[in-house]
Amino acid sequence: MKSLQKYAIIVLGSLLIAIGTDFYLVPYKVLDGGVIGIALIINYIFGFRIGLVILLCSIPIFIVAWVRNRAFFYNSLTGMLVSSLFIELLAPFQYHFLYYIELGPLTSSMFGGFLLGTGLGLMLRFETSTGGTDLLANLLSKYIHLNVGIIILVTDGLIIGIGGLLISWETFFYSVISIVSGGIATSICTLKN
Repeated sequence: MKSLQKYAIIVLGSLLIAIGTDFYLVPYKVLDGGVIGIALIINYIFGFRIGLVILLCSIPIFIVAWVRNRAFFYNSLTGMLVSSLFIELLAPFQYHFLYYIELGPLTSSMFGGFLLGTGLGLMLRFETSTGGTDLLANLLSKYIHLNVGIIILVTDGLIIGIGGLLISWETFFYSVISIVSGGIATSICTLKN
């Protein structure tokens, strides 16, 4: 029963991540942090598919996870594959979503970040993830005793800083809002009782 619950959380978390990415961040060229942020930068500059870039960029992190924590490796592999798949499956529906729901970049950044952070936080709470820097952050949190959400916030800041330099300062501004919103949501979801 416990594994069924974990797979349900992976699906729910991945769906929230895909919705936040495809419907809230991508239309306004807003970045997220982590591997998704790297994939978004590459998508905005070169047009490569976000899900595929996530898969490729996650390989080095999965090698570290294989060595350090095999159970988390397997759980995160599933999360990464499902979230990448959902991002690709929902991408064609962006137009329809934007047709019915019109938000500005500020509101979209907040909602998108919050959805990504909630999806990620739920997955981390059940000892799984999407495999990107959140997997790395979860491994690091065992050694440096910081909340996973804080570690993710720092790595996200580095990635959007680079993205802001490459894309625009407006992208940087809205991306900061997105990762702060996501960091808050992740921290809330991963608080220990």
